[in-house]
Amino acid sequence: MDNNKQLISQYRPLAAAAGIGSILGSGIIVGLSATITVWQNGLGLSNGQVGIISAALTFAIAIGGLLSGSISNVFGLIRSFNWTNFIYAVGSLVCVFAPNYLVLLCGVIITGLASGADLPLSLTVVSHDSPNEQVQASLVSSTQIYWSIGIFMSYICSFIVSTMSGASGARVVFALLALIALIAWLWRLLSKTFKKFHQEGDQRQIDLAKKQSKSEINNGSSLKLLFSGDKKGQYIGFFLGIFVFYICWNLLANTFGQFQTFTLVQAHASQTFATGAGIVLNFIGLVAVTVFSTVASSPNRNRFFVVGMIIQALAMFGLAISSHALWPIVIAIGCYNIGNNITGEAIYKVWTQESFPVETRASIQGLMNGISRFACGLFAFVTPSLVVPSMIRYTMFVFTGLVIIAFIAGIIVITLQKKYGIIKSTKK
Repeated sequence: MDNNKQLISQYRPLAAAAGIGSILGSGIIVGLSATITVWQNGLGLSNGQVGIISAALTFAIAIGGLLSGSISNVFGLIRSFNWTNFIYAVGSLVCVFAPNYLVLLCGVIITGLASGADLPLSLTVVSHDSPNEQVQASLVSSTQIYWSIGIFMSYICSFIVSTMSGASGARVVFALLALIALIAWLWRLLSKTFKKFHQEGDQRQIDLAKKQSKSEINNGSSLKLLFSGDKKGQYIGFFLGIFVFYICWNLLANTFGQFQTFTLVQAHASQTFATGAGIVLNFIGLVAVTVFSTVASSPNRNRFFVVGMIIQALAMFGLAISSHALWPIVIAIGCYNIGNNITGEAIYKVWTQESFPVETRASIQGLMNGISRFACGLFAFVTPSLVVPSMIRYTMFVFTGLVIIAFIAGIIVITLQKKYGIIKSTKK
């Protein structure tokens, strides 16, 4: 145990470098959402153009995720990891200097593609370089802390620059994202420590391959072979369980991520109260995911999963039967943020990295991320009409059902991990 703590500490910088990609991922989503009206006023955009830009970001992130496996295969895992943040910085800088709608749209698309590709690539590098399963689980789950930091940071920065004239405030937010991306790019590219971790990870994969039979190696060499080889039942079970969990959970998470402020305003909160509540509620989520990261490599994570899913289901059911006054909604969102962060994206990342061969993880996670993003993008078109006071009760009953389905799928994943010995090393 002490040795694992030392290893986690030793590899923590790698998780931080990967985690910066999560900061940038949530940063571009929340940053654009929080500044879109500033862009609209500064560049004279129509409501239709605003909608296209917002949708373009969602779909670009989805496409980037779907392409992450191909990018890794063409350019190599480590090279792709090293350079995606540079592409992100280029896209952000295009936005910073955008004089009109078309240039802003191009910048958003470039940034979204890079962001979507970076997340599965970063997590695959962390799992590739980690010396054992316990270290891998702890480091992978810790990257979700950075996602929450990105949300928190974007809210604060958008609030600070909200009084600036024209599109200046939005340009400052995107310039900050570009700066962070350039720092991450140089750190990943030039770090001698990371090069050493990558080389040791390559050697571990070679040693592992030598211990496996030729058929086992071939069965993990591509997605097609992965789902048609000797272990196809195992991998199909993991894929379906994780995918059903993630898409149900993500539809709910994306709704509250994009429309939390909208929901509060619909409950007659002032804009100041709604944005201030957003900062507080997201800070609660940051604390929750930090706590989860401390148990991600232990059997306690399964207990956290059960508790977190129950909290989410009760929060949604509470909203469904409440009077829909302001404070019940605030309390329910606060409870949801706790449950969401101890049993959502963080455990999904751990499951995908543990349950599949390392050479397919970027493709698997990119596929799941991409499809779920497309679904969330399409769902966003109807969400505003579903969270108004006259409809929110029925919507929350539906969301309660989604949580229950995700709960069942998650229990199936946990059962499969026990069956195939995926988590046996965490019980030592």
